[in-house]
Amino acid sequence: MRVISGSARGRTLKAVPGMGTRPTTDKVKEALFSMIGPYFDGGAVLDLFAGTGGLGIEALSRGMDKAVFVDLEYKSIEIVRSNLKTAGLEDKAEVYKNDAERALKALAKREATFDLVFLDPPYRLKHGDKLMEAMDHLNLLRPGATIVMEYDSSFGYPDRFGPFTEVRKAQYGETAVSIYNYDHQETSPVQDTGKED
Repeated sequence: MRVISGSARGRTLKAVPGMGTRPTTDKVKEALFSMIGPYFDGGAVLDLFAGTGGLGIEALSRGMDKAVFVDLEYKSIEIVRSNLKTAGLEDKAEVYKNDAERALKALAKREATFDLVFLDPPYRLKHGDKLMEAMDHLNLLRPGATIVMEYDSSFGYPDRFGPFTEVRKAQYGETAVSIYNYDHQETSPVQDTGKED
């Protein structure tokens, strides 16, 4: 597993020992970034189920200004820190051991906002859409933000819900990737034009 492109290109990243995490393969990562980038002109990224941190690190390497990595497992947190150091990107990152819901609330209290979010929960969890709705309610997403959700291809999420619209979807074996665009104005109240029927 390595950083594919950008400032940290070619750096080898460690995997988390054991079978608990499922790193995004280089092939899927390359395809994913070609859909959402491939490069960025600044911005903030949230890697919510960070695992190895590979997706957030790739985004930093490709031009994001800063990243927040969250994972519940100590092993993952240690690996993320190690991989950030290997990539020379630790000064652009914050790493937290927390579960997803608590992390979102903590970030909202700090008034953090993000342009890009990676959601790669364990495949047994099917609540990616609920986490996206929580981000909306907590005002964590900047207008036009991109959310990348990776999940078991035997499962499906709606292509549109609330302010989220699926703009791309791809399948790689048992892995599916959906890319959502966030339009916070979708849910704004209807304006009164003053006209009568």
